[in-house]
Amino acid sequence: METITTTDALAALCERLSSAPFVTVDTEFLRETTFWPKLCLVQIASMDEAALIDPLAEGISLEPLFALLADESVMKVFHAARQDVEIFHHLSGDVPKPLFDTQVAAMVCGFGDSVAYDQIVQRVTGAVVDKSSRFTDWSARPLSEAQLAYALADVTHLRLVYIHLRDTLAQKDRTDWVAEEMALLASPDTYDLKPEDAWRRLKARARQPLELAVLQELAALREREARERDVPRNRVMKDDAIYELALQRPRSPVAMTKLRAVPKGFERSRLGQAVLTIMDEVAGRPADSLPSLPKRKPSIEGASSAVELMKVLLKLSAEAHGVAPKVLATVDDLEAIVAGQDAPALTGWRRTVFGEAALKLRSGEIGIAFDGRTLKTIDCERPLNPAPSASGRGRRRRKRSDSDDTVAVSE
Repeated sequence: METITTTDALAALCERLSSAPFVTVDTEFLRETTFWPKLCLVQIASMDEAALIDPLAEGISLEPLFALLADESVMKVFHAARQDVEIFHHLSGDVPKPLFDTQVAAMVCGFGDSVAYDQIVQRVTGAVVDKSSRFTDWSARPLSEAQLAYALADVTHLRLVYIHLRDTLAQKDRTDWVAEEMALLASPDTYDLKPEDAWRRLKARARQPLELAVLQELAALREREARERDVPRNRVMKDDAIYELALQRPRSPVAMTKLRAVPKGFERSRLGQAVLTIMDEVAGRPADSLPSLPKRKPSIEGASSAVELMKVLLKLSAEAHGVAPKVLATVDDLEAIVAGQDAPALTGWRRTVFGEAALKLRSGEIGIAFDGRTLKTIDCERPLNPAPSASGRGRRRRKRSDSDDTVAVSE
């Protein structure tokens, strides 16, 4: 086990790894008290060696590592890559490439939805990963032998997992199936949330344009403040406070003190004054300059039942092709299909595996029937015509035979 604590040693390691066809990578970090993740350890391995990189070592520069991560001749393998890639994007301004996420690949290879690292390691290699050090303080020095062993295992076992998944994808001719997900993970836009888009993270739904304008401005204010101070968003302003401020839109410190979700004294703070400035500015905007409310999903009679039926079809399709339902379609996809709208599940390989059948179920061309104790899809003799628009009334049609209980749906 080699622990890298100097820039020269890191440069030498990365020079050796640059000739490898792939490297496995993982990180340990803390984020409880900061906006940006605090990188505490980087684990990296090729088939020939494995090492731990200490980014907290005095004087060390991670530039040799960033150069290796940007080297397109070396595949970068992660498990559940999103948070790790976010860290490297923040520190270097770029994302590792090319990129392979074993959790995504595992879903395509039939390991289930979002399989955990220790589970896939055991299923592929038979090894049992000790997770007892998972929630330890990775910023403390020195790290214990148990921590170091745990950290290294996150990349050494990953080598065999990657080879297994890579070969399985090739054997099943599914390598291209994960390409869309990898492209999303490798896009810098995935990790560069602009402050003006921060409102999209909020769960509250604005009821009028003026309320939405305030939500947008408050969310952007909080995002910028949290980034500048490097503190969690809720340390700046809690979601409930943003919701109540947008709803009530106080125009004075006294009015702000009457809001339950706003902490005492907030109206006297610099941030409180900034909020009041936002209230004045938004209130003075012309009505035609206010943002439009996001379009709500169309309300369709029987839509919830139709979505539940789509979920059954999704499970049948996933089982038939040995993939995880989650990688085929989301609930949003199913709702869009029921409403007669476009969805990712209707494009590319997903359309072949599930989307075409979903459209046929929607139009009544196929149904779902019991065959003994199992479910199957069957062709319907008289398919229902698709509704001309998403607002059309839903219809359900049952067709029975001596051996089948079949349900087809058309919305």
